[in-house]
Amino acid sequence: MCFELDSLPPIPPLSGAAVSHEDLVLEAADGTRFAAFAAHPDEPSGVGVVVLPDVRGLYRFYEEVALRFAERGIAAIAIDYFGRTAGVGKRGDDFEYMEHFRQTTPDGVQADVRAAVEHLRGAGATSIFTVGFCFGGRNSWLAAAGGHGLRGAVGFYGVPGARDFPGPLERAAEIEAPILALQAGDDRNISAADNAAFDEALTKAGVEHEIVTYDGAPHSFFDRRQEDFAEASEDAWARVLEFIDRYA
Repeated sequence: MCFELDSLPPIPPLSGAAVSHEDLVLEAADGTRFAAFAAHPDEPSGVGVVVLPDVRGLYRFYEEVALRFAERGIAAIAIDYFGRTAGVGKRGDDFEYMEHFRQTTPDGVQADVRAAVEHLRGAGATSIFTVGFCFGGRNSWLAAAGGHGLRGAVGFYGVPGARDFPGPLERAAEIEAPILALQAGDDRNISAADNAAFDEALTKAGVEHEIVTYDGAPHSFFDRRQEDFAEASEDAWARVLEFIDRYA
């Protein structure tokens, strides 16, 4: 299971950071309107991040992630996946996300990612990354094969291999940006063999990458409630910021 709806990212807010935020409705090239949350630093760095949520789409956890990026001078947009089937309105905790998740498509997700990338570019970002979690982690890596002109793609506990369609492992030769994978060592759905195969495929394709596995950490360890894995969370966040700084 991914984060509880009232979970928060284990990233301390920066005291005194000047940011603004807004709810957005973006439009993909196929005409789909979808919800997003944007966080803007008052002193932007020219760097932008598209935040890709887990299977439940956009909710507070990912809005908070976007704010934590903005506090560090990085413009961020967290997107929703369900504009095609659920519209753009705010949802309650009882939202039946699975019926909408099952209707997502790789092409639809990437169309929405492209709209978010273009919005960031229009706001002045010149170096853009994707950062995703679970379903979003997988799609973050796929975004690096999506022709979006990314500088890098980060995924937390994403599934590398094929499910109903080819994954980033199978599409490694198409990936056009560096990859950072932050995996959970005690993940029931992602094995050490899965991570090793992803590593091998990226190496064979000549893709710059780093795959980090946190031994003993469960899926969705990046959560303030997971106090036993605070050290892993702190290390993972530091790696994300270093990765962005390196490739921006």
